[in-house]
Amino acid sequence: MRNFRFHSSIWLTSSEPLYPEVIDQRYLPFEAHTFIIRNLEDACFAIREMVVRGAPLIGVTAAYGMYLSILDCSADDYNERLCMAQKALNDTRPTAINLYTATRRMMETYRQAEKGSDIAGLLFNEANRIRFEELDACRKIGEYGLSLILEISRKKDGGPVNILTHCNAGWLACVEWGTATAPIYLAHKNGISVHVWVDETRPRNQGARLTAFELGLAGVPHTIIPDNTGGLLMQQGKVDLVIVGSDRTTLDGDVANKIGTYMEALAAADNQVPFYVALPISSFDFSLTDGIRNIPVEQRDATEVSYIEGWNGKEITTVKLIPDDSPVANYGFDITPARLVTSLITEKGIINPDRDSILHLMHS
Repeated sequence: MRNFRFHSSIWLTSSEPLYPEVIDQRYLPFEAHTFIIRNLEDACFAIREMVVRGAPLIGVTAAYGMYLSILDCSADDYNERLCMAQKALNDTRPTAINLYTATRRMMETYRQAEKGSDIAGLLFNEANRIRFEELDACRKIGEYGLSLILEISRKKDGGPVNILTHCNAGWLACVEWGTATAPIYLAHKNGISVHVWVDETRPRNQGARLTAFELGLAGVPHTIIPDNTGGLLMQQGKVDLVIVGSDRTTLDGDVANKIGTYMEALAAADNQVPFYVALPISSFDFSLTDGIRNIPVEQRDATEVSYIEGWNGKEITTVKLIPDDSPVANYGFDITPARLVTSLITEKGIINPDRDSILHLMHS
């Protein structure tokens, strides 16, 4: 779509009342559609059905959902309505911690408000604040991550820095910039030669459909590869570093990300390829330590595996892939233990994936 005109994944409509509007990512990269979120039900639908994807964007969408939930009720019903909204939103996706962080912040804003305050106005402002915080965090992640790419570029005398990424941790999954892609965009913008290996990321193909789409719009050289190709490329010396995002990272540095991330981390460790996780502080879960035991892993509908979606030249269509009577297990995420993570790239700097470093980050 050469005329694709969007540069943010969520914004406010220009007419009153102001509603959040998002890119409907179910149609990318074949068609450009937007989705206006007018009420709590729309927000829940957008998150659950993956109109919006990515932990930071899910959190921002949930924040606006909390605000919208009280617009059609009286002040006497605010508490009940917000409690109901928080539960409904939290139930949409179990793994991404930004969702819970955002709804909790919105509840705290309501509960700390002075009597007689404009609650709707306060909640609207807090949702906006969360949106701009995510945008700013991703920009800073890009600035810190750029130093890693620049160091490799110098060692290669300006030769292309080959980066492998998994799923979509770009601006479509955040607000702008993205997490894993932010350093890549900044490197490209600053004239550093980069090339990105883009995992297709079955079963929903967010890499092939979304990350490749983003990189193409930005003019970043890239190649789409099947999910199982990364290990071979590392063995052949064709990957300089891996950068992925995170849906939830524990106090001890274990990382939940799209299914397949753990396998890439294992291959990276075996081939001495640095493996970085880029995430905003809002994606940390400071209440959990053992990610393998305690991070909830979403199991999604079997049809995502049994059917594949694509473009037939006229419209988006689906084709069945498997025998009618074969059962399916569709785990949406896996957990990469901290021992396989080289460093965490955050908006406050690059840190080790251990408790002391994360606690220092939290209090800095």
